[in-house]
Amino acid sequence: MGFLLMQHGGLPDPFDGSPGQCDEAARFYRHLLSEDILPWWTRHALDREAGGLCSCIRDDGRIVSYDKYVWSQVRALWTFSAAYNRIERVEQWRAAAEAIFRFIIRAGQREDGSWNFLLNRDGTVKEGAESIQTDAFAICGLVEYARMTGSDEAVEAARRTAASALVRLGRPGSYRTKPYPIPEGTKAHRVSMQFSLSFTELGKCLGDPQFIEHGLRLTDEVLEHFRRPERQAVVEYLSLENAPLPPPIGTYMSPGHGIETAWFQLENLRGRAERERVEKALEIMRWSCEKGWDRRWGGLLLGLDLDGCEPYLPNSECKLWWPHCEALCGLLMAFEECRERWCLDWYRRIHNWSFDHFPDREHGEWTQRLDRQGRRIETVVGLPVKDPFHLPRAIIYAIESLERLACVRRGA
Repeated sequence: MGFLLMQHGGLPDPFDGSPGQCDEAARFYRHLLSEDILPWWTRHALDREAGGLCSCIRDDGRIVSYDKYVWSQVRALWTFSAAYNRIERVEQWRAAAEAIFRFIIRAGQREDGSWNFLLNRDGTVKEGAESIQTDAFAICGLVEYARMTGSDEAVEAARRTAASALVRLGRPGSYRTKPYPIPEGTKAHRVSMQFSLSFTELGKCLGDPQFIEHGLRLTDEVLEHFRRPERQAVVEYLSLENAPLPPPIGTYMSPGHGIETAWFQLENLRGRAERERVEKALEIMRWSCEKGWDRRWGGLLLGLDLDGCEPYLPNSECKLWWPHCEALCGLLMAFEECRERWCLDWYRRIHNWSFDHFPDREHGEWTQRLDRQGRRIETVVGLPVKDPFHLPRAIIYAIESLERLACVRRGA
């Protein structure tokens, strides 16, 4: 298909998932990760004086605040560790992960196992345990770091985080989430989604079936409750008894979370004889692409109301980088499971739109926020951060999928 064509956003039509095409796409993503994405972060964002990573940063690399969201620290820990573990043993990536780990292990975790939300530059606490979602990201980051280093300290921190989270998850209302609070008397899909993966990853790392079962219990919560076949959607909020809620909260859908949760569950179920669960995850993937695609301007909407009314959360008409990133790996993982044409058609469509709109041709990396028409905006959506997570994570998982596909289809 030609490297330059890929570099400027185009996949061939049709993209058939042949070994040659998969090899070329994997080489492109490897080049993108190692020559553009991760060098941007090591060049601009590592705080070599105080430790950790600066994520309050503009597209041109200018740091606008030295506040350190722990959410960003632990996600960056995953990225640099996973790139080293899974893609290439680049010492600069390992060094970045080690520096971030040293910073967060002294400043991020609280005595009860939960994690602070926001730190000053030097690691003093600015906001405490304001979001249990930080804990889910921390488990994944610590697990990947432990795989890289064999660190007992990282394993113990991950265990403590999981133990604390399990207690709080069993007491709805005992924990908070940022940037979007969970309304009283409801539960949020994003929490079940994130912990389904983090508990399963911890269980795999430790060889502990109990944590894997905790993860699969949340997989079932996603597939059996938040997945609503009558709506052909995953809803973001349910009552504590798993009942649908009235609009607008009960009719809110996040296409990006639908795509993300679908591939999380496919990853959780990998290697298990669980066809019924897999089929349900594949349904979620397809529904999320079909409902989330903007037929007028292209790209995936951040959110939508299933009844066509005003969406529950603000800025839902925006096109953010992260739902598109989730699709870049998720649709390839779906194709691995079902070999159906719709996976590759959607992958090509979303890949091409993404590479036409998000890459920053001047500074490198991607811009993260666009309006509905695909124009760059400065509006803060969620947290005021840009961090090395959704894009490099998608690239890493996409490379793994493409290389497996190339080998299987070649008969290797």
